[in-house]
Amino acid sequence: MKAANNMHSGQAAGLLSRALRELDAAGEATEDWLRTRTRVLITLALAVAESGSTARGLAHLDAAEETLGRLPAGTQQATLRAVAGLQRAVLLFRVSRSAEALALFDAILPVVEREVSDGGLLLTRNLMNRAQLHANMNNSEAAARDFRRSIDLATRYGLTRLEGKARHGLGDLAQLTGDIPEALRHYEEAARILEAAAPGWLTRVRLDQARALLVAGLAEEAARHLDEVLPELRRMRVNQDLAEAEVARAAAALLDGDHVLARRLAAAAHRRFLRRGNAPWAEVAALTRLRADALAELRPGTRPKSRLPAEFVRLAGRLAELGLRDEAAVARLLAVRLRLHRGAVAEAETLLAQVPKPRRTTPVDHKMLLRLCRAELAVATGRHRSALAQARAGLVELGRVRDRMGGLDLLCGTAVHGEELGQLAVGLVLGKARGQADARRLFAWQERTRAQVYRYEPLPAIEDQVLARHLTEMRHVQRTVQQNRLIGKPVAGLEHRYVWLQREASRLGWHTSPWGRPRPVCSPDEVAARLGDRTLVSLAGHGDSLAAVVVRDGRFRLVRLGPLAEVVEVTKQLHADLDALAPDHLSEVLVNAVTASARRRANLLDELLVRPLANALGDGELVIVPIGPLYALPWAALPSLRGRPISVTPSATAWVAASSRPYPEETSGPVVLVGGPGVPGAIGEVRQLRSVYPEATLVDGQQATSGEVLSALEGSRLAHLVAHGTHEPANALFSRLDLVDGPLFAHETARLNKPPERVVLAACELAMSHIRPGEEALGFAGTLLASGSRSVVGAVARVGDYAAAEAMSDLHRQLASGVSPAFALAEATAVDPLRRPFLCLGSG
Repeated sequence: MKAANNMHSGQAAGLLSRALRELDAAGEATEDWLRTRTRVLITLALAVAESGSTARGLAHLDAAEETLGRLPAGTQQATLRAVAGLQRAVLLFRVSRSAEALALFDAILPVVEREVSDGGLLLTRNLMNRAQLHANMNNSEAAARDFRRSIDLATRYGLTRLEGKARHGLGDLAQLTGDIPEALRHYEEAARILEAAAPGWLTRVRLDQARALLVAGLAEEAARHLDEVLPELRRMRVNQDLAEAEVARAAAALLDGDHVLARRLAAAAHRRFLRRGNAPWAEVAALTRLRADALAELRPGTRPKSRLPAEFVRLAGRLAELGLRDEAAVARLLAVRLRLHRGAVAEAETLLAQVPKPRRTTPVDHKMLLRLCRAELAVATGRHRSALAQARAGLVELGRVRDRMGGLDLLCGTAVHGEELGQLAVGLVLGKARGQADARRLFAWQERTRAQVYRYEPLPAIEDQVLARHLTEMRHVQRTVQQNRLIGKPVAGLEHRYVWLQREASRLGWHTSPWGRPRPVCSPDEVAARLGDRTLVSLAGHGDSLAAVVVRDGRFRLVRLGPLAEVVEVTKQLHADLDALAPDHLSEVLVNAVTASARRRANLLDELLVRPLANALGDGELVIVPIGPLYALPWAALPSLRGRPISVTPSATAWVAASSRPYPEETSGPVVLVGGPGVPGAIGEVRQLRSVYPEATLVDGQQATSGEVLSALEGSRLAHLVAHGTHEPANALFSRLDLVDGPLFAHETARLNKPPERVVLAACELAMSHIRPGEEALGFAGTLLASGSRSVVGAVARVGDYAAAEAMSDLHRQLASGVSPAFALAEATAVDPLRRPFLCLGSG
C-alpha cells in the first residue's frame, strides 16, 4: 500500500484490486486477514474515487466497514473504523455532500485525538481535510483554525508533506476571502515545501495559483500555468483534478475571448465529471460551456440560439438545488443578459429579481456581472441615471479589490472584470453628450475607467532574495544566449531555462510586497486647475465612434473625430513605415518611397484626429490621454503638431500626480549618463554629453552593468540611457535594456525606492506599452512612470542609431538650459519627426 501511495490513482487502483482478489482467494478469516482486507479496501476506495467513480469508492468503504464488523473489539478496530469514517468524509466532501462530511469529521476527530497514537499523522491530515471543507462551506474562521493547527502538528511531528498541503489550503482560504497576494504567497511557500516532499502535489498547487490569477484578471498568465499542468494531470490520470483544470482553462479562454476553446474544454470536463458521478462539478462545467455560448452570442452580428436563455434558467435551478448559490446566480444573470439582448425586457426583469444579493465571499467577477445586468436593464427601461449609478458602484467595489493587490500586473489585471461596465457608462454618456456639462461628465467617467494603476503612490519595496537571484540568473542566461547565437552554438536549453525563470520571477513578484497606496481619482475641476495654460485632450472610443474631450481655460468641450477603426488601421500602417525607415544606411530610393508613404498616412491621421480640434487647441503645450490602440502613435509626426510641445499620459489623474512632484531643478539628485554595449557611437555620445552636464555620473564601457546602473539611477535628477532595448508585449515587466552583463528589466526598475525624476531612453521601442483592459499600459517606460518618475522620453518605433544620437544631442542642449522635456523634445523632433519618433510620457 505504501507503493500504491506513490503511484497515480489508476495504477494504484489496479494494484489494490489485485491485492484484494488475492486476499479473497486465500479466504483465511483471521484477525490479520481481516485487518489487511480492511486497509486495502479503505485505500482502494480513495484510489477508485480519484480515477473513476465516487460511488464505487463509497461501496468499497461499505465493504471495509462490513469487514471491520467481523473483527474483535479493540484498539485496532477503533483506529481502522476511524480511518474508514474519515475516508468516507473525504469522499463525501469531494462530491459536495458537505453537511454529511462535516458531521463525520466532527464526530470522529475527537476520537482520533484521544485514542490514536500514530505520530499525529491521522489527526493532522484530517484536520486539514476538515479545514478544506469549512472553507468550501464559507466558514473561513473555522477553516483558518484547522489549517493553522494542522501546520503546528505537522511541524511538531516532522510531517513535511502535510505542512505543505496545509499551507496550500491557507492559500485557498485567502483566495476565497479575496486576498490574492496572500493566496499567491501561501501557494509559493507550499510549492517550495512540496517540490521535494510531494512533487506529485505540485500540479494541484499550480491549478489553484491559476484560479487566483483568474480572479486577478490575468488570463494569459493563468493559461500558461494551466497549459503546463494539464499534460501532467493527463499523464497521472487524476480525473477530478484534470477536469477542474479544464474548467479553469476554459475560464481563462473566456477572459481572453476564445469562446471556441472555452466550449471545447468545458465540454470535456463535463464528460469527465459525469463519469465520476460528480454532479455539482458537472453542472459547473456545464455553466462554463453555456457561458461560452452566451458571450459569443452577445458579440455583434452573432445569430442567437433560441433555447439558450431557457437552458441557463434550468441550469440555475439545478445549481441552486446543489447548494451552489453563486454559480446559480451567474446562470440567471447570463439569462438576463441574453433576454435583454433579444429585447425581452420584462422577462429579464423577472429573472433579475430572483438573483440573491452577493455574499462577502462572492467572487468579484460575479459581483461585476450583477452590476452590469442591473445597468443594462436600467438602460433598456430608459433609466440612464440608475445605469450610471450601478456602473459607479461597481467600479468602486472593483477599486477596493484592486487596492489589496501587490505588483503592477495584478493591479492592471483586475480592470478586466469592470471593462464592460466601464464601456457601458462611457458609451452611455458619449452617446448623449452635447454641451459642456456632458463633456465634463464624460471626462469624469473616463478617469474612473482608465489606467487606474498609475494613481497608486508606490510603497517602499520589500526585498526578496529568491526573486533577486532569479532576475540575476535571467540576466546571465540572456547574455549567454546572445553570445552563443553569435558563434553558432545551440540555445534551445538556455531559452527554456529563461522562460522558466521568467515565470518564477513573475510568481514571486505578485506577493513580495504591496505595490502602493491608492490616491483618489482627480475631479474635472482639479485637472482643469492644474493645467494652467496647457490644453488637455482626452480621447474616448466606443464602437466605431472616436471623440475627444478638450480641457482648456477651465472649460470642457466634446469634439467628434474620425472613425475609430480607420484611425487605428492608419496608425498601424504609419508605425510600420517608421520601422522600415529607421535603419541608418537605407538606399535613397527606399528612403524616398517609405517617406512618401509615411507622410500620406501622417496627413490622413492629421485630418482624422487633429484638424477637427483646430479651434479648441490653442497654441500652448498639449497633454494627450490616448486610448489603447493610439499609445504607439508618434504625435509629433502629424503635420499640425510638428514642433508643438506634447506630453502623453495614461490618465489625467496620472498626469496631475506626476506634475505635482517637485521639479527636477528643485532637487539635489545627480544627472546619470549610461552607455550600453553594441550601439555605434553610444559611448562617444554619452561622453559627449559630459560637456552639457559636467558634474554627471558616467556609467559606460565595462562599468555599465545592471547593478551599477540601478545604483546610479536611485535618486537621480535626470537619467540618460543609451542602449539597445526590447519591448516584451507578452510580459511587459520583462521589457529590457541591454547592458554589459545582460538585460536590465523593467521589473527591477519598479523596485527602486526613489526612481529618477526624468528619464531619457535613447533606445528602440522602450516607450511601447502592452495595453490591458481598462487602458492599462505597461512596459519599460510605463513601469518607470508607475514607480514615481515624473517624465520619460522614449521611442514608440525603431530608431536608427545616428538619428537617435542627433535627437538626443539636440534634446539635452535644451534640457540643460532649463527647458522642460515636452518643449525640449518638440524642438529636437521637429527637425525630422519621421526618423525621430520619440514621445514625452508623463508630465512634460
